[in-house]
Amino acid sequence: MTEAPISTPPQEYMGIISPLIDKARGFLEAGEKLQAMAFVGNLTTKEFIPVIIQSGSIEGKDKSAQIIQSVALALEADFVFVIMEAWALRPDKMHQMNAILDKYGSISKSPYAIDTCSLMLETRHGVWSAQPQIKTKGISKKKRTIGVVEFRYFTEVKGRFAHLLPQKEGDEPTKILH
Repeated sequence: MTEAPISTPPQEYMGIISPLIDKARGFLEAGEKLQAMAFVGNLTTKEFIPVIIQSGSIEGKDKSAQIIQSVALALEADFVFVIMEAWALRPDKMHQMNAILDKYGSISKSPYAIDTCSLMLETRHGVWSAQPQIKTKGISKKKRTIGVVEFRYFTEVKGRFAHLLPQKEGDEPTKILH
C-alpha cells in the first residue's frame, strides 16, 4: 500500500464498522484472540454477513477470499470489512524492511515484529485501512487492547483480501489492484 493521509471513512460505513471495532477491542480486553473475520454488507438493504477467515494456511486464506467474493456477489455488497490480528514491522525499522525480510524470511519471524489489529474497509470508492498496535492492558499478560483507530485512505491496494467486491453495472473501472 502507498502511504496516505489519515481519513475517516464516510459515516454510513462508520455507523456499521465502529461497533465491530469495539467488539474486537472487547475480545482482546477479555483475554481472547481475534478470529479473523470479514463482514460483507449491503448499504441499501442494511444486511451484512460475517464470514470466518481461515488464516492458518495459504489454501485456507485463498478459499476464504473466494467465499467472501461469493457472498459479496450474492448480497450485491457495497463493502467488505476485514478484521484480523497481524504482524507489522516496528515503524523505526521500516527503512530496513528488505534486509529484515532477507535475514529472517518474514516480518513475523523477526525480533522487530509487533502485534497489530488489521482493519480494512473496501468500498466502491476506495479502501480505508488501519493497523493499530495491540498492546498489553495494564499488568496482565493475557488481556490486550488497541488504542485509537486511525484510518488511512488508499486508492491502490494489492493482496488476497483486496478487490473482493463484485463489479456493478455503471461502476467506474476501479484503481484497486488485486
